[in-house]
Amino acid sequence: MLNTLLTVALGGAIGASGRYLVNVTATRVIGHGYPAGTLIVNVLGSFLMGVLFVVLAKKGGNVWAPFLMTGVLGGFTTFSAFSLDTLALFERGQVASAAGYVALSVGLSLAALVLGVYAARGVFA
Repeated sequence: MLNTLLTVALGGAIGASGRYLVNVTATRVIGHGYPAGTLIVNVLGSFLMGVLFVVLAKKGGNVWAPFLMTGVLGGFTTFSAFSLDTLALFERGQVASAAGYVALSVGLSLAALVLGVYAARGVFA
């Protein structure tokens, strides 16, 4: 358990560093007006999650999943895990659940963000 936790932590550090570098690069190339770095990270992370999901399952490499999927990609973007969860529901034929999961995840996350902003502004104003 401790080894797995350390592996995930190492992967997370690598992923978070990658996310930072993508954001810095995108800002330098595109500018500050649009969150292109976040968009790139989310799309790229989701693509890589899909690739790893198939490759690790086919090659018997699930021992690498905590490091690569939870750690590296989790540190890079949690959107990739959200995307994989949505696909899993869809592929199991739970289309309504998948749609609900997307709506709830996006809606509740945005609502929670707004609530957090207003709560913090109220406390630190």
